[in-house]
Amino acid sequence: MNPSHSTRLPEPSIEEREHSDRLLSLLRERIAAHGPLPFSEFMERCLYAPGLGYYSAGKTKFGEAGDFVTAPELGELFARCVAMTVQPVLAALGEQADVLELGGGSGAFAQVMLDALDQARALPRRYLILEPSADLRERQRERLHATLRDEVFARVTWLDRPPEDAWRGVLFANEVIDALPTTRFTLRHGEVYEEHVALDGDGRLVRVDRPADTLVAGAVRHVERDLGATFEDGYRSEILPQLPYWVQAVAGSLQAGVMLFVDYGYVRSEFYLPERQDGTLRAFYRHHVHNEPFYLPGLNDLTASVDFTALAEAGNSAGFDVAAYLPQSSFLVAAGLQQAFEIAYAQASDDMQRYRLAQEVKRLMLPDQMGERFQVLLLVRGMDTLPLPAELLAADRGGRL
Repeated sequence: MNPSHSTRLPEPSIEEREHSDRLLSLLRERIAAHGPLPFSEFMERCLYAPGLGYYSAGKTKFGEAGDFVTAPELGELFARCVAMTVQPVLAALGEQADVLELGGGSGAFAQVMLDALDQARALPRRYLILEPSADLRERQRERLHATLRDEVFARVTWLDRPPEDAWRGVLFANEVIDALPTTRFTLRHGEVYEEHVALDGDGRLVRVDRPADTLVAGAVRHVERDLGATFEDGYRSEILPQLPYWVQAVAGSLQAGVMLFVDYGYVRSEFYLPERQDGTLRAFYRHHVHNEPFYLPGLNDLTASVDFTALAEAGNSAGFDVAAYLPQSSFLVAAGLQQAFEIAYAQASDDMQRYRLAQEVKRLMLPDQMGERFQVLLLVRGMDTLPLPAELLAADRGGRL
């Protein structure tokens, strides 16, 4: 099935199309044998199927050569601001403090973060990267080994699963929640239905809706109660009923410290606006955004915006309190973007570098770029005092959650 504006999308190579067809064959076999797949399971396979999923297959994902650009790929300013924010937290937690990054991407964030903490003589005991993709893990390892001092690189450890033993420190996740396999739901005659993926008579992927199970229906009814309104028939959107369990799984062993989530999304009342009739799901393909998730499975990044109210609730359920919630632009200003920019500008070797720095700031800060579309949520547990910048706490909009 092609996107309605497929003429705008670059043509895949023969190898790419064959790669996608292999994943499509597996999906067809699974559906033929067991019936329609819940959309969340379809999305999980498209992103993470071993050797074939978007994140698990060897293909450039990040930066100008990939399908999208994340904040750490723009340059060093974003990671340096995060480093300045968490440095006093690590200091307060003592020399046993660790940093855990969920999904390390290209390794760009870890490289700058560790370099900044090294310069400040504030290195964590360990820098842990929870990375499900063997391909990305190897790229991260190569990058960090080539760019960090040996003593700093020796502190980096890759994990297959979240830490099981109790630890203290900082958990950081940039654009992770939006890639969690999401459930799609709709309403029919006031009843909750869950979107599934089936096959039509010609073997093409098609959408079908089935009555939701108690977990999904309960999650949707919770949102309705919180909003004080019911969804109209035909309204379709996304929900993550597994989010509280996921947060508990990744952070349950964090005894004392801060979790810092950065992602695009909204508070619940904005996420489920009546006019947002088809949710927030979208696909990224070579810097093009489209709305057809069945197009070339395995070659597209599938993603949905984050309900930050749900993320805060999940944090509360896991024993964390909201320390601050604010747009990325406000966070970066409070975290010392001006200082980081001035240092980088003074060190720039030519006009092109200075121009790139100015463009980086624009992308990070402008409302129609990342400044307002991306939000930052800080959750805290086990700390009597919170050594975060006063400007950050003053910019808190947690009341909107």
